[in-house]
Amino acid sequence: MSAPTVYDVAERSGVSIATVSRVYRNPDSVRAETRGRVLEAARALGYVPSGNARGLASRTTGVLGLCFPDYADPDAETDAQAEADGEADDSAAMLYSDQIIRGMERAARRHGYALLIAASLVGGPESLVAKVAGRVDGFAVLAKTVPTEDLEVISLRLPIVMLAGPREIDHLDHIEVANSDGERELARHLIRDHGLRRLAFVGGEKESPDAQARFRGYQEACREAGLPVADEPDLRAEMMTQAEGERTTDALLDRAAGREWPQAILFANDQMAIGALHALERRGVRVPDDIAVTGFDGIPLSRIVRPSLTTVRQPMRRLGEEAVELLIRRLSDPARPPVSLMLPVSVTHRSSCGCG
Repeated sequence: MSAPTVYDVAERSGVSIATVSRVYRNPDSVRAETRGRVLEAARALGYVPSGNARGLASRTTGVLGLCFPDYADPDAETDAQAEADGEADDSAAMLYSDQIIRGMERAARRHGYALLIAASLVGGPESLVAKVAGRVDGFAVLAKTVPTEDLEVISLRLPIVMLAGPREIDHLDHIEVANSDGERELARHLIRDHGLRRLAFVGGEKESPDAQARFRGYQEACREAGLPVADEPDLRAEMMTQAEGERTTDALLDRAAGREWPQAILFANDQMAIGALHALERRGVRVPDDIAVTGFDGIPLSRIVRPSLTTVRQPMRRLGEEAVELLIRRLSDPARPPVSLMLPVSVTHRSSCGCG
């Protein structure tokens, strides 16, 4: 059975071929109702947009793809550069996504592949898929970035590796890190080794499976120690950025006016925790004497901020490298059973919790 074409999608959705093309190349130029009809027809047919039809058919593009939302954090990058200027650390500005990209690039080069990155959700997830799916031999995609139904269709033709979060599609290869274990060990350290009892947790978006897993680990540690813990984080960030770390820290302290502050604030990632350090310094709150602060990820900036940040270090570059290895193995053996990897993490004790 031949692969569906743009002509089939146009006929099924009752629009011109040019309109189908615009839906994928410039979705905002097409009315929402029409765009939805075209995408529904494409899903039903199993159509994958291609910038290189010959490559799609033969799997010979020599390119692997990565679908990733744009997690740029200008505040963190500015701080990283300022810190790096004093410490000569060119990697200081690298955030979570940068580290994964570097790992994928290194492994892809080793296998003779180039890497194509679609790092934006502008135009919607369908647009993101369109930028990558027809131009690569296989791709890695961050959990919750692309609708499951779109991945189901594309996975009929292209190897896909899911990064982070619980396994959404059983027949796809999948890699995640031990988020819950890491956060549980970090919270245990604060409770057991520092004797802290009043803890607060700042989570990320509900859609973030990593942030949710980290909160579960925090809950488990609190319950083991007999500490009260809510069903939801004390606050949620709208985005897991440095600016949101500052905002949520201010909100936590303002909310505690006239009452005792938390003895420690655990953040779902390092970027927010670094923002918290700035907010606390601005308010004259000493870290860790007055409030301990912790993060998660182990980005380079966590090591060189002052005070240095206690965090859970996850193997971000290895995550990218393993994604490539799974794609290469899938390309050479399409029928092999799907693989699900859980990569370990480690707690790094530094000054922001009173260690170091």
